[in-house]
Amino acid sequence: MWRSACGLSVRAAERAIHRKCSSRLYAHNVEKPPPQSTPRTQAEKERRRRDKEEAILRSQHNNVEDQGMKWSEKERIAYSVSTPPGEKKDTTLPFPSSYSPEYVETSWYSWWEKEGFFTPEINDRLPHAVNRSFSMCIPPPNVTGTLHLGHALTVAIEDALVRWRRMQGYKVVWVPGCDHAGIATQTVVERRLFRERGKRRQDLSREEFLKEVWTWKKEKGEEIYHQLRILGASLDWSRSCFTMDPGFSSAVTEAFVRLCDSGLIYRSEGLVNWSCALESAISDIEVDSKQLSGRTLLSVPGYQNRVEFGTMVTFSYPIDGQDGEVAVSTTRPETMLGDVAIAVHPEDPRYQAVHGKQCRHPFADRLLPIITDTMVDMELGTGAVKVTPAHDHTDFLLSQRHSLPRLTVIGGDGTMTPLCGQWLEGVKRFDAREQVIDALTEKMLFRGKRDHAMSLPVCSRSGDVIEPLLKKQWFVRCGEMAQRAIQAVDEGQLEIIPHFYTKTWSSWLSNISDWCISRQLWWGHQIPAYRVTLSDSTDTQEELWVWGRSEEEARERAAGKYGVTADAITLTQDPDVLDTWFSSGLFPFAMLGWPQQTSDLRQFYPNTILETGSDLIFFWVARMVMLGTELTGQLPFKQVLLHSLVRDKHGRKMSKSLGNVIDPLDVISGISLERLQEKVEEGNLDPRESMVAMEAQRKDFPKGIPECGTDALRFALCSYKAQGEDISLSVSQVLSCRHFCNKMWQTVRFTLGVLEDRGAELGTVEQTSPLNSMDQWVCSRLYSTVLQCEQGFERYELHSVTAALHSFWLHSLCDIYLECIKPVLSQDSGGGALGLIDTVHTGRGSQREKQVVRAVLYHCVSVSLALLSPFMPFLTEELWQRLYLLRGEGGDSAGASLCLQPYPQSSQLAHWHFPQEEADFTLVQEVCGPCVRPAKPRSWSTLALLYGPWAESPSSTSTVLRGPAPCPSRRLPFPLKAVLWVWSTTPVSYTSMFRAV
Repeated sequence: MWRSACGLSVRAAERAIHRKCSSRLYAHNVEKPPPQSTPRTQAEKERRRRDKEEAILRSQHNNVEDQGMKWSEKERIAYSVSTPPGEKKDTTLPFPSSYSPEYVETSWYSWWEKEGFFTPEINDRLPHAVNRSFSMCIPPPNVTGTLHLGHALTVAIEDALVRWRRMQGYKVVWVPGCDHAGIATQTVVERRLFRERGKRRQDLSREEFLKEVWTWKKEKGEEIYHQLRILGASLDWSRSCFTMDPGFSSAVTEAFVRLCDSGLIYRSEGLVNWSCALESAISDIEVDSKQLSGRTLLSVPGYQNRVEFGTMVTFSYPIDGQDGEVAVSTTRPETMLGDVAIAVHPEDPRYQAVHGKQCRHPFADRLLPIITDTMVDMELGTGAVKVTPAHDHTDFLLSQRHSLPRLTVIGGDGTMTPLCGQWLEGVKRFDAREQVIDALTEKMLFRGKRDHAMSLPVCSRSGDVIEPLLKKQWFVRCGEMAQRAIQAVDEGQLEIIPHFYTKTWSSWLSNISDWCISRQLWWGHQIPAYRVTLSDSTDTQEELWVWGRSEEEARERAAGKYGVTADAITLTQDPDVLDTWFSSGLFPFAMLGWPQQTSDLRQFYPNTILETGSDLIFFWVARMVMLGTELTGQLPFKQVLLHSLVRDKHGRKMSKSLGNVIDPLDVISGISLERLQEKVEEGNLDPRESMVAMEAQRKDFPKGIPECGTDALRFALCSYKAQGEDISLSVSQVLSCRHFCNKMWQTVRFTLGVLEDRGAELGTVEQTSPLNSMDQWVCSRLYSTVLQCEQGFERYELHSVTAALHSFWLHSLCDIYLECIKPVLSQDSGGGALGLIDTVHTGRGSQREKQVVRAVLYHCVSVSLALLSPFMPFLTEELWQRLYLLRGEGGDSAGASLCLQPYPQSSQLAHWHFPQEEADFTLVQEVCGPCVRPAKPRSWSTLALLYGPWAESPSSTSTVLRGPAPCPSRRLPFPLKAVLWVWSTTPVSYTSMFRAV
């Protein structure tokens, strides 16, 4: 068993998943972000997973209706006016009585896009434009994929930042892109080809197959962009790029050639993660780690019967020339045909007598030296390890240290090679496993088999079990580039947020290994390297390679390199393609036209920030930093903002293999439980996983998912603390945000009724003198909210921004201020229960007071809509447009959209900051709240007992309370408005509140 080797530069360090999935019990020094707790053991992870599943399944015996999300179907209101795409929506129609996402979100996006509101050129038409730019790229989703909630979180966060900066007057460019997704796309097209025409890829030429892929791309490739538009992403579609576009492909070729010229790309033989089903190497991100608690039968592509995994086989090698044996254990006994040595720890007392001895292979009749190495962990297993360099990452390193041969016994198609002997040649690897065990038993060398908890590496594209294979590939030399990436963070040139990822960044890059960039596919960027054959050469074994931006350039390079004429050279281009992550690593500058020195590249590179999921910090972020710095001489961005993973309500990672992925479009438009369950059945899951997934749906969504709308989904996603712990998303939270949308709708509906026919008479709050402390208080609360928004945005803490906005609109504006001004705005100031509140204001609803109240109300609503616009673009646009019409304001189209209005600034509202007014409310909440709120029942009689008689304060125009014991205030005077605020969230109705006063 291998001991962890701290600081050892191993290729397996890059492939953390596969190192954990080794056939031995290696104690690896793998650090996974974020480093907040001690890594759990495999048994602990399996137990937690099982516990979560059992908790879900227990709901079968409970009343699902009591546990699931409760909601009632809301009326769907459709926008019935025929509006051609790109035309502005008609907001002169009667204001609907209730909020309907379908009505609100119709037509706005196509108008924004047609008017060019999302392009940086719009900045020239903004009166509040500033001489600053903001640039960012969206993590390019796969062209084959559909968006999931992780994508939705990315869009919600990034679009909020983009819209905020655009409203601040920055010249903003947010570039959309789509990744060609080599393996995923090729797999999809191969399946379609077989389903529709009964043909395999190999039945077509490469050119014919690529033509099929491009045909599919034209048909399906725009779906992902359509979904991004539904989410309201304000992307500059005029600059959209696809990683297989001619311009982007030229950038990929240029990057490869430059890196080859500088010696950073080289060709070598090394171990790669191989999918036998795809017959290709795959990247780490395309490998899933399947947790097994013990013996498990799994379906594997190409096998009729299920294959056994999760067992440890122990067998013995006889020592040559003497009695005795050395026992070894493995989860992959079929690889023993490729064993070349046995390793033990030099200090292990059990094996001191066999150092330097040899064991005889029972089938190959070759001698295996017993070597010593401190990497072996003598505490695990038998303390002796079989060494198979051609099929194990750690063994490959050991072969380098001890000059051991490497024997490939499993081929690229997953069958055993001729080295195994005729009895196994051509046999499938897992069929060979059983034959090897039978043969060991026959030779009396089998020592037993037991259950063994393990992680099994599985190809996420094909479902095949990954096989480490030795292949000649192209590699990127990462050491020096990684050190510069570490230095950039250490010296503050690159900031990683949250900062606790800095340690993980440094640790991983310090142990990075060279990166295999070859993929044995047809779809992708064919490697611009050419094998050279010289006409007079007799050596057919040695490989001669050149590279170039074109075949002509490569021929010229070959002629100069080998001192021959161009006619004496035959070039054969490498049929492999580059790893998708290689092209994605160029995205921040290739999207702006690199290697050409375009105006976009000069103006928007380096990007301002990169925002992405924390799971991509190594696979994508680190590679962008390394490639960007090397190829452009600059860091590709100045800040990296990482958000957490989105998990389901039960804390499980959302995964197709678990059937718990939620399509954001289902949350936006609503979906029935029956359709949700159909999607699980279409996923071809493991029977148990399917049962758990469907039971979780019945528990969480007994009536399906209601129509919540884009704005509610975006606001809910931004309401979670995205930096730190993973997000356990509950659709109930999204539904709550939909209710908040309805509250906003009703508030503006009331406001429009108050301001109707008087819009032109409205002055700004700056032109109006406040008449009472209530108006001062709400304006001051608005100022404080603007200040909180500024601070939250600057710190990228969007959850604090949404919390501040929700609190102001719901509690300060609706629960308190609106209720207080209703009687003032009433024509009959003395009639009805609402009229009794007028002691908070002077003048009992005079015309002057009504004018002030209207101005303050309009001010609060319009500013709040601007503050909310980055999070709720559709709803705020719809409501703002109606207020806009009411004011009768003109101007060009750039000024006719809320998304281009100036974002409110606290510096412009500082004269409306009244800290004493806010302090009064805060004091009552802190001092009186504890003795009032716990009172049962919550009634005004209880309040009267606590606070005693009403009294008029000579120093205030407001009614105040003097509270005798037991109130902690000890007869301190508090304005009535403060008491109302304390009670604003209680079940007591406002009417009864006013009557009590």
